[in-house]
Amino acid sequence: MGEQIAIVTGASSGIGYSLTDELASVGYVVYACARRLEPIKDLVEKHGQHKVKPYQLDISNYSEIVRFRTYLEESIPEAKITLLYNNAGQACSFAVTDVTDKIMQECFQVNVFGHINMTRELSKMIINGKGTIVFTGSIAGVVSFPFITTYSATKAAIHQYARGLHLEMKPFGVRVINAITGGVETEIGEKRSMPSDSLYNTAAGRDAFKARSKEVKKMSATEYAKQMVSIVEDSETDPVDVYKGSFATIARLLAMFIPIWLLDKVLYKSNKLGKINSEYRSTEKQKTKGI
Repeated sequence: MGEQIAIVTGASSGIGYSLTDELASVGYVVYACARRLEPIKDLVEKHGQHKVKPYQLDISNYSEIVRFRTYLEESIPEAKITLLYNNAGQACSFAVTDVTDKIMQECFQVNVFGHINMTRELSKMIINGKGTIVFTGSIAGVVSFPFITTYSATKAAIHQYARGLHLEMKPFGVRVINAITGGVETEIGEKRSMPSDSLYNTAAGRDAFKARSKEVKKMSATEYAKQMVSIVEDSETDPVDVYKGSFATIARLLAMFIPIWLLDKVLYKSNKLGKINSEYRSTEKQKTKGI
C-alpha cells in the first residue's frame, strides 16, 4: 500500500498541531505546514523526522503554494497524497462597519482562497492516492453570529465549496469532508482590539462585544483531532458535513428547525444588541434637543 501521506495546514497550534500529532501516531507521514515552524519542533522530536516534516507555508501566498506542490512532486513516491487537511484559519472578530478592505482580504485569502488554491494545485496527487480532502469549517458558517459576520461569510463560502467539490471528486475516488466545527480549544481568537472610532466603542457596544466572547466549555483540540482522524480512517463511509466540537450539534439543530426570525431575536438578545439600540436612541434624542 505504501506510506500514508498527509498534508496539514495551520499545523503550528490548536487543531492543526493536534491533527499532526494524531496522524503521525497512527502511522501517517505528515507534512506539517505553517507560517511558524518553531512550535512544530516538539512533534518532530516526538515522532521523528521521518514522520513529521515541517514546511513553512503561507497559504495566502499563491506562489508559495505552487512551490510547495513542486516540492511534493519531487519528494513523494509516485506523487500520491492520502490526505489534504485544509485547516489554516484567520480570525475576524469585528463589527462589519470596522472591517477594512485589508482585514477583509486577509480573512478571505486564508479561509477561502488559500484552501481552494491548495486543493486545486494538489488535486492530481490526491486523485493519484485516492485520498481524502478535509476542510475545517465552522458553526459560524451555519449560524451567523454578531461581530464575526465576515468570518462567518468565509466559512459559509468554504462549506458550499466543499459540498460541490464532494460531488466533483466522487468519480475519481476522492472523499471530501466538511468538518463543521464547534467550540475547540485553539489560539485562533481575535487578538486585535476594537478601533477607537468604531460605532460600537461605547459603553453598550463594549458590553456587547464582551457578551459575544464569553467563555464556554470547549472540546480539547486533542479529542477533536482523534475524532476527525477516526472519520478520515473510516474509508467505508463518505460523509460530506461532519459536525464536531462543543455546540456543533446544537448549531445544526438551530439552523434546521428554528425559523430565521426567531433565531434573529435570540441572537439579538443574547448579544445585548438591544442595549446598543437604547443607547443610540438616547444619544439621538440629546442631539435633537441640542439643536
